Amino acid sequence: MTIKPPDKRGDMGTVHVSNRFDLVIFDFDGTLADSLTWFRGELPDLVDKHGLTPICADRAETLRGLTPKAIMDELSIPAWKLPFIAADVRARAAENVDKIHLFDGIRDLIQDLRARQVDLAVVSSNGETAVRAVLGEQLASHFNQFACGAALFGKASIFRKVIGRAGTTPARTLCIGDEVRDIDAAREAGCASGAVDWGFATAEILSAQAPTHLFSRPSEIIDQLGRVESRRSNG
Repeated sequence: MTIKPPDKRGDMGTVHVSNRFDLVIFDFDGTLADSLTWFRGELPDLVDKHGLTPICADRAETLRGLTPKAIMDELSIPAWKLPFIAADVRARAAENVDKIHLFDGIRDLIQDLRARQVDLAVVSSNGETAVRAVLGEQLASHFNQFACGAALFGKASIFRKVIGRAGTTPARTLCIGDEVRDIDAAREAGCASGAVDWGFATAEILSAQAPTHLFSRPSEIIDQLGRVESRRSNG
């Protein structure tokens, strides 16, 4: 796993989207891109290849409402298998980028955040090749850092490195993801968490983890940050 340093940029001024956040770290799969639709098609072969318990559609849907540990217990996945399964999924994603698409509203969200001079980063267990390909060259250029190939349960330490390279602090960082482990990692790193309910985990299980923010549409992210900025201006 490699962390790409921030791009060298000219003076962008001192105006930030809010008094609190000047760095937003995004998860990729299930947050920026709809990888789940593609993954469902790959699942039967993955199950067979790695000797996992077969998963029917109803059972797969049930998993969305469980914590990561409960999911592993339900599927009887030993911890030692996770790196091999993750590597297999990364390789498959890199070969199928044409089948993975950004969620509606993500392009506008990214462009809006950059227009407001917010630094952006991606921290993902997916590979950088697939992430950049799905984003496209123009949209990928808005991100200052890509930390890809992260361990499924190792995001907190990566968050800290990304924050350090950005020259900011956890208190001024918002980490956005679609799974319980994203909330846990943000909390461990001392960052605010933004959970999105359009990805893998259900709104109910996300809400039960008490994230800082729970979003149902990409536009709500801008709305929330805008409210923070407005309170700062009126304070």
